[in-house]
Amino acid sequence: MKQKAKLAQEQAVQEGTHHGKKSSHRRKISRGGKKVIVVAAVAAAVCLAFVFVEKRSYHSYKVLNTSEQEDVVSTQYVEMDGDILRYSPDGVSVVDASMNTVWNETYTMQNPIADVNGSRAVVADSEGTSLYICDKKGVTGTVTTSYSIVKVRIAANGMVAAILDNDENTWINFYNPDGSLAAENLTKIDDPGYPLDVAVSDNGVMMVTFQYVDGSKTTSYVAFYNYGDVGQNEDDRIVSGYTYENVVIPQVECINESQYIALRDDGFSTYQGNQIPKESKTVNVKQEIVSTFFDEDRIGLVFKNNNKDDLYTMEVYNMSGQLKFRKNFNVPYTTIKMSGGNIVMYNSSQICVMNSRGVQKYMGSVDGTIRDFFKIGWNKYLMVLDTGVSTIKFS
Repeated sequence: MKQKAKLAQEQAVQEGTHHGKKSSHRRKISRGGKKVIVVAAVAAAVCLAFVFVEKRSYHSYKVLNTSEQEDVVSTQYVEMDGDILRYSPDGVSVVDASMNTVWNETYTMQNPIADVNGSRAVVADSEGTSLYICDKKGVTGTVTTSYSIVKVRIAANGMVAAILDNDENTWINFYNPDGSLAAENLTKIDDPGYPLDVAVSDNGVMMVTFQYVDGSKTTSYVAFYNYGDVGQNEDDRIVSGYTYENVVIPQVECINESQYIALRDDGFSTYQGNQIPKESKTVNVKQEIVSTFFDEDRIGLVFKNNNKDDLYTMEVYNMSGQLKFRKNFNVPYTTIKMSGGNIVMYNSSQICVMNSRGVQKYMGSVDGTIRDFFKIGWNKYLMVLDTGVSTIKFS
């Protein structure tokens, strides 16, 4: 009897233990299932929020702050890594989104031009000889050139390329962030042509578009100079070059250390390569291009329409040359550009903002005459009017 009772007790213990293990397993499954449900719910909420933000359009705007003391007639403004570069014939400064001055430097220029790349900027006197290199903390270097400045561009690391002209020849000079001369190149109208534009990357590669007349043909030549070890044994340090007959290439851009674009009068070409860039894609169009815009992800072309209801058509491509979307629109713009990932259009009294997929976010008129408009943060824009400068948000 005792033996039977002992066996029954052991069996009950084993059944209880087995039951406990099953219950624990069920609890684990229950907790795991709840976790999956929570993760799925969060993911669904994020997707819904993204769709809402993506599709949402605004119908008005709110002025966050206004600075009416600005000399908007002679002053230019450029977004600079969350702050604003402000420059005029009298000086250059960096201000925050509330127009509070971070630093300023005075100079005298007749016709200042500027280029900004991330947290670096260069300001130069067009057709003059003064050049200022700066970052968000202040001026890092100054240059007095030997010849008239035609164009300047800056890399994200502060290296500067400048096209100079003395009426007989042109030079393309390369400067360090402190203003010291890194290299200079003499170019002639017959070889390799007149330089129309220049772009420069962080790794010492400079892209130049030249134009020359070969008989009755207008020919463009895109050259890549390498000022590192790879280019030291090449003639004039040109590591690759491409010739295009009956094509005008007025603008070239460095997107990053291994990606470049040439904006042509018949489309665009892209190039890839860290040290020796090679042509990767050319997109040709038959319509006349009236405007172009771009950022690090998109290239946009605008054509005129004969349709009175839709004045223009835009085509937007990715950097691989794939058409992302085509859109007809009826905005009588005078300026179109990419700003903070958005497509921004405006004229003297109207503003239109689309996202990078062509969804219209805002369209409306403003009080005053618009001189400039660009994005400075999430749903925050700087609007330069003839009466002052305002920071606004759409609502």
